[in-house]
Amino acid sequence: MPNKDMMPIEVIILTENSDIKGTVYVSKNVSSNRQITELLNNNDRRFLAVTNVEIYAKNSNQPPRRYEFLEIHMDSILMVHPTSQALFKESPKTQEDIARFRELRAKLNQTKPF
Repeated sequence: MPNKDMMPIEVIILTENSDIKGTVYVSKNVSSNRQITELLNNNDRRFLAVTNVEIYAKNSNQPPRRYEFLEIHMDSILMVHPTSQALFKESPKTQEDIARFRELRAKLNQTKPF
């Protein structure tokens, strides 16, 4: 269980083979626009702890796999983005961010590995 200085943020994590939805815990003591960045740039971390996990395999119609807890190796993460629920408010900026994220995900899905 995270300590009292941590707060949950629901995120989408993109990897090469799957999209992962889950909850990460970030510091309450960091400005809100830097919380996920600080979590990912912590050189002491090799894995990102995620709870309430749903893993959606790319290019598959299979239902998501669900886990209560998962650790994802930092090297396998392409991008992490808070879901709209994690932003706690709907605003034009939120909608723009969601639209940009969806566009980027579509472009990533079209990209072929070398």
